[in-house]
Amino acid sequence: MSAPSPMEISLQNPQDTEIPDQNGVIAVDSAPSPSLPQDKVLVSVEVSLKPSSTARIDDVRSSVERMLEKRSLSYTDGPVPVPPDDQFLTENVQRICICDTDEWVQNHEILLFWQVKPVVHVFQLSEEGACEDVSGDGQPSTFNEWILPAKEFDGMWESLIYESGLKQRLLQYAASALLFTEKGVNPFLVSWNRIVLLHGPPGTGKTSLCKALAQKLSIRFNSRYPQCQLIEVNAHSLFSKWFSESGKLVAKLFQKIQEMVEEENNLVFVLIDEVESLAAARKAALSGSEPSDSIRVVNALLTQLDKLKSAPNVIILTTSNITAAIDIAFVDRADIKAYVGPPTLQARYEILRSCLQELIRTGILSNFEDCESPMLPNYGSLKEKLNMPEVQDARTLHMCKQLLETAEACEGLSGRSLRKLPFLGHAALASPYGCDPSKFLSTMIYTARRERSELPD
Repeated sequence: MSAPSPMEISLQNPQDTEIPDQNGVIAVDSAPSPSLPQDKVLVSVEVSLKPSSTARIDDVRSSVERMLEKRSLSYTDGPVPVPPDDQFLTENVQRICICDTDEWVQNHEILLFWQVKPVVHVFQLSEEGACEDVSGDGQPSTFNEWILPAKEFDGMWESLIYESGLKQRLLQYAASALLFTEKGVNPFLVSWNRIVLLHGPPGTGKTSLCKALAQKLSIRFNSRYPQCQLIEVNAHSLFSKWFSESGKLVAKLFQKIQEMVEEENNLVFVLIDEVESLAAARKAALSGSEPSDSIRVVNALLTQLDKLKSAPNVIILTTSNITAAIDIAFVDRADIKAYVGPPTLQARYEILRSCLQELIRTGILSNFEDCESPMLPNYGSLKEKLNMPEVQDARTLHMCKQLLETAEACEGLSGRSLRKLPFLGHAALASPYGCDPSKFLSTMIYTARRERSELPD
């Protein structure tokens, strides 16, 4: 008999295995571990420090690693309770969270402790917020700047729900791009530009995904790059109404970026939103309807992006709402060109499920007749539960059916519209206090159909 692979679970006493709790953690003390596989699954464990903490990151990392070694845990996405008897961790740690195990686990199995090598990332959120570039001459600011990881983007990555694999693909791309540069791979033999292009219709979360990706990478690579910054460029502001001023704006912007990347321990993310506006200006200039200053600024921007290729610590993130309008010269420079479309049925269900759970958590939906608040199943296990109604709680099963019907009624709505839907549904209720979840979902279905009917053809 061949040895189990890292993704296979072999239990001699399956009856002793417990069901994971809502924190995504279970104890499996009674289940003996099989022979240790040679290749363990690397699982990220993110540790957020309290704002008041002054502990050394290495000390916190070591303490969390010891805590994980002592406890026989399963590994599924979700928070891990901070041990109340560990004074050092309780004084310094805000939360501990296991991330991105869904990409490894198939058929909704659970990664057990002997299959996993936890990779602990310790970070402290910056509370400074965005800093604008103030020109002082009446021109709009050309960029906003954040120190990462930023409190403003905390939780954004988890709230974005897309087709399976998109977020993991972006993480793996960034890891490979930084590794190739770090190892000194000859760019004339193997070409990569560290440029990502996300394109698709408005409201699908492209800009949010870029910001969340930068936040996530600043956490994952903080041992190599202890300082991280995000520069969000306003593409429209690069075109000045004064002749020849546009080139100066581009030069000023990239001078700032060059100063940042000169610091070897600083990882810089440059986000250019609505990059198609550059292509439109270039095309208009070539046709003669715009001054030649416009084409100069576009060419200057492309030249500056090429210069950044030599810097190992910069990643360019771009978005576009109009795929056909993107300049071919820019498209050729992008390593990844990912389409971000309207959410699928599974994504719509998961988005609405997260909204409903949040309203239950905050007490806005609270009329459960002294029953415990229901835990709605994810889309992956929904079909199984609907096929076995006799073993399910009738109230929870009814809510699942209503939630699925709501998700089906939302076809064609963007992710941005889906996140607004619970608020609009609640606003349509006759009595907004102590609302029954079943009545709320009925109102949501009606609201979703109304929103769809108002979409432009």
